[in-house]
Amino acid sequence: MGSLPVGEPAAHTPASAAAGIAGAIGMLEGRWKLEILFHLFGGQVRRFSELERAIPAVSQKMLIQQLRQLEQDGIVARRVYPEVPPRVEYWLTDWGQSLCPALDALLQWAERREGRAGAG
Repeated sequence: MGSLPVGEPAAHTPASAAAGIAGAIGMLEGRWKLEILFHLFGGQVRRFSELERAIPAVSQKMLIQQLRQLEQDGIVARRVYPEVPPRVEYWLTDWGQSLCPALDALLQWAERREGRAGAG
């Protein structure tokens, strides 16, 4: 028996698959994280103030907290420019951008469920 080709994921047990998905969902948990991601998909680079305006219901403190968590998880990158006042920009890392197809598939899955709600 040969080894798996480079880049091929190892086979999962039900327990390891469930743990892996739970960990991924944990990184996306947070009232505003998904909305932040959708504002950054497609290579968008957004200033902090642009994100504040785009998501008016979020407090500045919560937006900062959610962005920091996404940055710590390697999903979002940040650059601070040495200006007065400081300019801070956010964008998705390549790994963060790779979430787009998975979230699109999840959205389509949810939409199919909504379509079935009236048929049941």
